Amino acid sequence: MISSLKDLGWSPFFARQTDAIPDGTPFRITTVHRDRLTALGQSGKTTLTTDAQRPTGEFTVGDWVLADDTGCILELLERQTLIQRRAAGTDARIQLVAANVDVLFIVSSCNNDFNIPRLERYLALSYEAGCFPVIILTKADLSEDSRDLVRQAEQLDPAVPVLCVDARDAGDLSLVAGWCPSGKTGAFVGSSGVGKTTLTNGLSGQHAATGPMRQDDAKGRHVTTSRTLVGMKNGGWIIDTPGMRALQLLDVQDGIDRLFNDITQLAMTCKFSDCQHDTEPGCAVTGAVAQGTLDPARMARWDKLRREDRHNSESVAQSHARGRAFGRMVRKAVKDKKMRKKR
Repeated sequence: MISSLKDLGWSPFFARQTDAIPDGTPFRITTVHRDRLTALGQSGKTTLTTDAQRPTGEFTVGDWVLADDTGCILELLERQTLIQRRAAGTDARIQLVAANVDVLFIVSSCNNDFNIPRLERYLALSYEAGCFPVIILTKADLSEDSRDLVRQAEQLDPAVPVLCVDARDAGDLSLVAGWCPSGKTGAFVGSSGVGKTTLTNGLSGQHAATGPMRQDDAKGRHVTTSRTLVGMKNGGWIIDTPGMRALQLLDVQDGIDRLFNDITQLAMTCKFSDCQHDTEPGCAVTGAVAQGTLDPARMARWDKLRREDRHNSESVAQSHARGRAFGRMVRKAVKDKKMRKKR
C-alpha cells in the first residue's frame, strides 16, 4: 500500500529537482518495455510514454521521472546511484541495470557458482555505483563446507556483510529484509539459478517462475528475462535482475581502487608515475609479489580488472564518438540537400 512518495523511496534529493517543472507529477519506473514504461506513483500503477527525442532505452528500473497529465514523461530526474555495465557481445554499448538502488545484494550459491573473481567484479560495480553491498550465499546444502566459503567472501572486504541463507527459510529471509527496510531499495545481481527470484518471491509474496539447476554443470537456467521493481512485505523495494553470465565492467576505476586498496596504495609508491606494474624497475607492486607480501593471484586479478575496465571504457567512448560524427554528417547532408533545392 503506497500512502506517500516516501514509501516509494522519494527523498529531498529528488524533491529539489522538481522546482523547474512544478506541474510534473513524480513516478518511479518499475518496468521498461520497448515502447512504454510501467511506473508507480501516489495514485498507484500507471503506464508512461516518451516523446520521439527520448527512447525508452534511456530509462531504467528504479528511475524517478516527472510526467504530465497525459502520462508523457517530461523529465528524468538525476539518479542518486546507477548500476550499469558494458552490454554483452561485441557491440560497444552501455546497458543500464538499475537506478537509485540503496543496497546491492550480490548473490552466489555454495556450489560451482562460487567464484572469488566474480564476487570482486560485483563489489567493484557496487562501490562505483554508490550502493551498499551485501553478499548472499545460497544453497548451503550443496556444499560440504559453506563456512569456508563465507570466510573467503568475508576476506574480500571486512566491511561487507556476508549472509549464508536458505532462500525458502522465513528466518533467513528476515535477515535479508533487515538490510533493506521500508522506503529503501535493493537489487539482486548474480548468475542464473543462484536463487535471486526465489529470494524475491519470499520477500515480496509474489510467485514469479523459478527454474532448476542443470545437473551436468550446476549452472542455472535463465528464467527472469527482465528487471522489475516490486514491493517487499516489510515496506522496502527489490529489483530482481536476469542472470549475468559475464559482467563486463565499465568506468569503475574508483570501485576497483577501493576494492584493491592495498595494491592501490602500493602503486602510488612506484618509482615511475606511469608504471605498468610489469617489468619496470622500482615497481612497488611487483616488488611486493617478489617479497611474498602480496598474493600474485590477487595482483593478477587487480591488473586484469584495470585493463578490462580501461578497454571497455575506451571502446564505448569511441563508439559514441563515431555515432556523434555520423549524426553530424547526416545533418550536414540534409542541410546541403535543402540548400541545393532552394537554388
